[in-house]
Amino acid sequence: MTPKPPPRKKNWSWRSQAFRGLIYQLLAIGLIVAAVWFLAHNTLLNMKIRGIQSGFDFLSGPAGFDIGESLYPFDSSQPYWQAFLVGLSNTLRVAILGIILTTILGTLLGVGRFSRNALVRGLCYAYVEFFRNVPVLLQLLMWYLLFTEALPATSDAWTLGPLFLSKGGLSFPIPVWASGHLWSIVGLLLGIFLAVIYRRWAFRQFEATGQLRSMFWTPVAICLLSAVLGWLAGGAPSAFDSPIKGEFAIEKGGSLTPEFLSVLLGLTIYTASFVAEVVRSGIQSVARGQSEAAAALGLSPGQSMRLVTLPQALRVIIPPMTNQFLNLTKNSSLAVAIGYPDIVSITNTALNQTGRAVECIAIVMLVYLTTSLTTSLLMNWYNSRAAIKER
Repeated sequence: MTPKPPPRKKNWSWRSQAFRGLIYQLLAIGLIVAAVWFLAHNTLLNMKIRGIQSGFDFLSGPAGFDIGESLYPFDSSQPYWQAFLVGLSNTLRVAILGIILTTILGTLLGVGRFSRNALVRGLCYAYVEFFRNVPVLLQLLMWYLLFTEALPATSDAWTLGPLFLSKGGLSFPIPVWASGHLWSIVGLLLGIFLAVIYRRWAFRQFEATGQLRSMFWTPVAICLLSAVLGWLAGGAPSAFDSPIKGEFAIEKGGSLTPEFLSVLLGLTIYTASFVAEVVRSGIQSVARGQSEAAAALGLSPGQSMRLVTLPQALRVIIPPMTNQFLNLTKNSSLAVAIGYPDIVSITNTALNQTGRAVECIAIVMLVYLTTSLTTSLLMNWYNSRAAIKER
């Protein structure tokens, strides 16, 4: 039996590289803390000398202004912190929907660059080259002018079935909430859980037997069927609050304002052009022999792309895709140029009314730092799941 080596003693000598590295790191942290303290102390001292108030106590005072678009009711008598929450919810709404739509559109464009149809390839190439070379702010203004100038007035709104499209935005029916809708949500969540289980089972069967089963339509059918069963179990509520064309505006129903639609479309179309190039480069990084081997096994071009090429390309796609998601979230701050009440717009109003510039800017920095770090954390987790595991 081989004796265990004696444990190594920690070397606290200056000759130890590990000890010197620890000291240098402590010194660097100390210098950063001292610099931050000096800047904060100097700022507060100068503000006090000039009689400028500081602190976050203003958040509990009444905002004194209305917000034109909010996910929940808000009036001017409510405090500033609730106004900031409205701006945060508006920012997150644009960012989350934009990321989802950008991923779908950008992936389709990136895959379309490899289509055997010359027309499809040409259209995808033209889209990328046009939209990524036009500044995003100009695109936001273009969409806003389109919605507010080119569309008809509310009284002459275009009717698309139950939908109304006009300068006032897009109006659509919304379901009247009932207890049965809760059962639909429960059924949908259960369907998603069952769909994930099915996909894992189908993938294991594919690896074991080579028999390919539906990896998309069957999971979608499971989710929809489960949601319908939940809806039926809840009494099948079918009441809708439909929009009605009034004398001056579209009444009732749900609506999306021109500002929101302009921001969402502008950011989605602009960022999708970059995502398309990320997807294209990721697909090109996969050796051509992989698709040839898939074809030799009898897989169609679509199956080869979905089951062989894209899974291998993900390790190249995900890191730069994360950067594009972060860019989309931060570019949403340009919405202030067309009057969309995001967190930057609400902050500008609060800053002008209270004069608390440092505090308001700190809130905006904290919001974007938190959203960026959260996005990076989720994408890094997905990157670790999608990475090719060595055997």
